[in-house]
Order: sequence, then C-alpha cells, then structure tokens
Amino acid sequence: MNFLRKKQLQQRLRQDPYYRLRSFEEVALAAAIGIKIDVNQATVDDWLRLPGISIHQGRSLVQLTSQGVQFYSLDDVAAALGVPRQRLQPLAAILSFAYYAPELAPVQINLNRADLGALVDFGVEVPLAQRIITERQRGQYRDFADLQSRLQLSGAQIMQWLHLFRFS
Repeated sequence: MNFLRKKQLQQRLRQDPYYRLRSFEEVALAAAIGIKIDVNQATVDDWLRLPGISIHQGRSLVQLTSQGVQFYSLDDVAAALGVPRQRLQPLAAILSFAYYAPELAPVQINLNRADLGALVDFGVEVPLAQRIITERQRGQYRDFADLQSRLQLSGAQIMQWLHLFRFS
C-alpha cells in the first residue's frame, strides 16, 4: 500500500466507524491507529467490519456473548467458529479481549420466552406484561422496533428496556 493510499485510508477509518476492512493489510493499519474491537461487546456490525467474517459467524458470536459466553483469546473465537486459529491470526491486532465480571454485567431476559412472573420481576406492570405475552402469540418479536410497533409503546418506554430485554 503506497503512502497516499495509507493516508487516505487512515482518514476514512477515523471518519467512518463502520468502514468494512477489505484486507489484512487494512486490519493492520486500523490497529496501528488505535482501532480495536472488544470481542466480548462486539455487535454483528463490528464483526462484519473484518475481512473473512460472514454475517452468520458474526451473529453466532454475538449470540454467544449475549448469553454470557466470554472469549479470553483468539483460540476461543476460533473454537466458537469452528475454524483454525491460523485463519483468524491476521485479525489478532485489532481484537481486544477484556474480561467482564458476570456479576457486573446487566442481567437480560429473552422477551420471546419470558413468562408473566419474569416480566413483572423486571418492572413491567401486569397489564402490559399480559399484552406482551398475548401479542407474542402472533409471532416472536424481532427487535425493539417490532415490539414498539406491535404494542404501540412510547420511545421513552423502549429506552428504559434497551438493556433489560433481548430477543434471542
């Protein structure tokens, strides 16, 4: 990569946090300017920034971390994806492995599986909890936008729930 191309890429990386890296050389450059991806808090979009990571793999990793799995090393990520460590080695410079104590992590429940008691325990008033369960019988909630639309909830209500509920 020539000097001018490196400078242009550095500028783009600083301006666009969702820029999808196209090569391992770009990964190394991103890491060199301080860009990191915390594997235990990464979103699907974060994983998709990396070359060689499919949407299926990104979703799988996010689902695992949302269910309490913590990755401590590149070996853990490779094992979760069922790929050799060597395949992920070029990504090591940009990946960050931080430990989060489970007791400090926010507790979330799956809104598509929670019963009335669990919803009430999480602060949902009984009539609204009953509506959530009744509406869920028409089909699982896909995300917060779907929940808001189907139950006609306010934006403020959804904001209160963002860190309490998940959908898978």
